Amino acid sequence: MKILLATFWIIPHVGGVWNYMGQLKKKLESLGHEVDLLGYGEGNNYVYIVNEHRKVERGQLLPLVNEKLNEQPFPANYADPVVKYCEIESRIYELAASYLGLEKYDVIHTQDVISTACLNRIKPKGPALVATLHGCVAHEMRLQLNTSPTSYMSQAYFDKLEYVGATSANFTIVANEWLKNILTNEFHVPAEQLKVLHYGYDTKTFLKRMNEKSSIQLQRPVDRPVDKKVILYTGRLVELKGVHHLISALIQLKEIRNDWVCWIVGEGEKQAELQVQSKELGLGDDIFFFGKRDDIPQMLSNSDIFVLPSLLENQPLSVIEAQITGKPVIVSDAGGLPEMVEHGVTGLISPAGDIKKLCNNLDILLENKTYRKELGSNAKNWGMTHWSLDSGVKKVVNVYKNAISKKRMVEENVLTDYIQ
Repeated sequence: MKILLATFWIIPHVGGVWNYMGQLKKKLESLGHEVDLLGYGEGNNYVYIVNEHRKVERGQLLPLVNEKLNEQPFPANYADPVVKYCEIESRIYELAASYLGLEKYDVIHTQDVISTACLNRIKPKGPALVATLHGCVAHEMRLQLNTSPTSYMSQAYFDKLEYVGATSANFTIVANEWLKNILTNEFHVPAEQLKVLHYGYDTKTFLKRMNEKSSIQLQRPVDRPVDKKVILYTGRLVELKGVHHLISALIQLKEIRNDWVCWIVGEGEKQAELQVQSKELGLGDDIFFFGKRDDIPQMLSNSDIFVLPSLLENQPLSVIEAQITGKPVIVSDAGGLPEMVEHGVTGLISPAGDIKKLCNNLDILLENKTYRKELGSNAKNWGMTHWSLDSGVKKVVNVYKNAISKKRMVEENVLTDYIQ
C-alpha cells in the first residue's frame, strides 16, 4: 500500500505523536509499504511532504486564504483570536495539501482531529481515510484557554471540531477505553466508528540505546549521585503535565527524607517558571533541569523511580519507556493512565493534583527497595509483551484494509442507488 501519515502539527517535534509516526513509518516500510509524512514545517512557515522534500510556503497561500475569507461574512466566533488563528491555519494546511497532491495514496492516516477534518474536505475519491486521535483536543483547550469574553466561542469551536474530526474518517483509532468513552458519551461519536488499539513501540531499539551516551554536545554529563536515589520525569514542561504539582510534592518529601534527587528532562513554555519555583522553594540542590536530551534510555537506566503527574493524558510514550526499562512508575489517575498502570502491581497511582498522595507514593518507593524492584520487574514483564510493535502495527494494517473495504462498499452502494 501507499500510505500517507499526516498531522496538523509541526514535524519533527518533541512529543509522542512524532515518535509514533516515525516508528510506524519504519515498521510499515519493513513490511513492504510505501510511506510518506505530511505536516507543517518549522514555525508553521510551510507545509511539506517530509521525506520527498516537497513543500508549499505559507506566504504563498496566506493571500489566497485571506481573499477567500474576505468573500464570505466572518463567522461570529472569529471574534475569538484562537478560533480565527486555528481556522486560518487549517485553510492554509488544506490548500497546501491539495497542491502537494493526495491522489496516489491508498490510505491517508491522520494523527489529530484538525488534519482529519481538513484532509477529509479536500482529499480525492481514491484514498481511504483512517484517523488516530492521540488525546482529546477539546478537553485540552478547555484547560488551556484563558478566561476572556470570547473564550466560550473557542470551547464551542473545539467541541464541534472534536466531533467532526472523530467522524470524518472511515475508521477512527483511539488508544484506550477512556478516550472512546469521551467520544461516544460526550461528543456522540458512533461506537462503530471507533477502534481501540494501543500503540505499538519499538522496544528492541529503545533497549539497545540504554548504554549509548548523549550525542548532544555542550551538555553537562549526567552523573548519578552515589548516596541518593533518582526520581525521573521526562516530557514537555507545560501546565497539563502537572510538573508544578510534582515540585510541591517534593517540598513535602524533603521534610521527610533527603536521600533523593529529581531529574526533570524536557522543554516547554513552563520551564523557566518551574526552575524559579524550585529555587524559591529551596529545592535548587534537589531538582535538576536538563532540558532536551537524546539519551532518555540511559537516563532511565540510571534512575530508580519514574513519575508522571499529568492533569490530562492519553497514552504517553514516556510511561511505556519507563515500563520496558523496568522502572516502577508513579502516575496520576488522569485520562488513560490507569489503563497503563495497575496500582500496586506495575506502579502506583495518585489522584491528579493530589500533592500529599503523590508525596506518600514517592516516600513508599524510596523507603522499600524490594517493593520498588518488584513493581519495576512486573512493569517490564507486562510492557515487553503488551507494547509489541509487531502486534500493534499488524492491527493498524488490518484497520487500513477494513477502511479500504468499507470505502468501496459505500461507493458501490451509492452507485447501486444511483442506477436504481
